[in-house]
Amino acid sequence: MRGKQEQQITMLSALTPDDLVPQDHPIRRIKPIVDQALKELSPTFNRMYADVGRPSIPPEHLLKSSLLIALYSIRSERQFCERLQYDLLFKWFLDLNIMDPAFDASSFSKNKARLLEHRVAREFLVAVVVEARRRKLLSEDHFSVDGTLLEAWASLKSIHPKDGGGPRKPGERNPDVDFHGQSRTNDTHCSSTDPEARLARKGMGKEAKLCFAGHVLMENRNGLVVDVTVTGATGTAERDTALDMIDKVPGSRRITLGADKGYDTRDFVMACREMNVTPHVARRKWSIVDERTTRHEGYGLSQRVRKRIEEIWGWVKTVGGGRKLRYKGVERNQLWVELTAAAYNLVRMAKLAVV
Repeated sequence: MRGKQEQQITMLSALTPDDLVPQDHPIRRIKPIVDQALKELSPTFNRMYADVGRPSIPPEHLLKSSLLIALYSIRSERQFCERLQYDLLFKWFLDLNIMDPAFDASSFSKNKARLLEHRVAREFLVAVVVEARRRKLLSEDHFSVDGTLLEAWASLKSIHPKDGGGPRKPGERNPDVDFHGQSRTNDTHCSSTDPEARLARKGMGKEAKLCFAGHVLMENRNGLVVDVTVTGATGTAERDTALDMIDKVPGSRRITLGADKGYDTRDFVMACREMNVTPHVARRKWSIVDERTTRHEGYGLSQRVRKRIEEIWGWVKTVGGGRKLRYKGVERNQLWVELTAAAYNLVRMAKLAVV
């Protein structure tokens, strides 16, 4: 017998989003960690807002929403606000009721500026790392570092001479730009869309793109992110930023640092040794790293474990949406990468809690 199609009607319901999210859903292991970290950031949130005025979107909602955007590969903040209207799992994660309206997309983006101004994303990432340390998931002695190019939210057509010269075609929305035969360098040209982006290439024979440089410091026990930074794409950005991140590692004991061949330079290796860091970097043909370092079993172990850092960048670029950046400038992309790295750590910690 053919069933009859029933029309939807409004009715009073005693259900809550918590009743509808499966008890064995992986995000249930993530939420307590996030709530604890946000509780520790409450004094910072109090300093961010005035005592009087209209209530804004709570900072807890802003941070949790940013995590959901990374965890579920939401391509934009506007799409997230649309999905929040009907996705009960999202409302449960944000501690909203079923009938609570979604955020206005413009207000949501505007309120995120407070997170950038007060560097809340950095504090949140630190709080997640502290929780991982409390659970004894971190190695305090062995680390790995790696960098990558992150394609900027700008087109090659936006590159123009810094002195303002060069022909332009006004009135065309997407004009043809013929730059073949022209010499374009970061010293003479910049992007009108994102002036902080720089021309860079992955290697010899590869095409140049407008990029930023991303850097991550990983601990070697469980592959968790300890620090992450976005900088301009310069020739020495990877090594310079690696030294800055190592310098922030707490403690004065000797540590090891695994890295690829790009870090096998005299300046970097000597700087590491002066900082009480053993440089377990992959060796070039004429390497400064000699048998004093490579003869130990720990060197080979660091070289094997350091390759797990590629999993971090793989997750950030695919699931986290970092294949092509969504924001302009170093500061806004730094906010994004810190929250995305925190989301990666939360996923790893949730999996490790099951093992």
